[in-house]
Amino acid sequence: MNYLAHAVLAKPNLYSLTGNLLGDFCKGIRLDTLHPDILAGLLNHRATDSYTDQHPEVRQLKALFSPGRRRFAGIALDVLFDHFLIKHWQQFYSTSFADYKQQLYADLTAAEPLMPVAMANTMRSVRTHDWLSSYQQLPQLAKALDRIANRIRFTHQFAGIIDEIQPQYAVLEQGFLRFYPQLQRHIKQLSLET
Repeated sequence: MNYLAHAVLAKPNLYSLTGNLLGDFCKGIRLDTLHPDILAGLLNHRATDSYTDQHPEVRQLKALFSPGRRRFAGIALDVLFDHFLIKHWQQFYSTSFADYKQQLYADLTAAEPLMPVAMANTMRSVRTHDWLSSYQQLPQLAKALDRIANRIRFTHQFAGIIDEIQPQYAVLEQGFLRFYPQLQRHIKQLSLET
């Protein structure tokens, strides 16, 4: 799952939000130095990723990608799942997505002092460039995926992966709709955060 899903699966406080978004930024950080609620959020992030990566539905969706791009299917699905989450937001949450996003961006600003520098810089970019709005439409989603591809430092076939998403869009969407409620239940049952 990508930033939106990790954020919305967090508890409604800055420590949890920070921890749930820390997963991609904790290299080199001593976990024993983290605030206990940030650490709990990080463990929640890792549980979310582990459950997602091992889930049969997600594995089937990854298999839809060509062999040359399958290595990056998980990355593509993470971002695509945020797209589907926004598209079907009202099916899962009572607050409007616009209201949630506004509150999330305010919380990311307030949580900056809790974040490592690289994370704070990325979250500032998420806010100032309104990444979550760019995930709503496929052309902007394609650009976001290609920006990720441009950061990969070895030869790959990730760029242009939207060309494999578009023909399978409905199948991928239905897979997400079956998977996400199971993820919500799993995280709730784990109760890694109090």
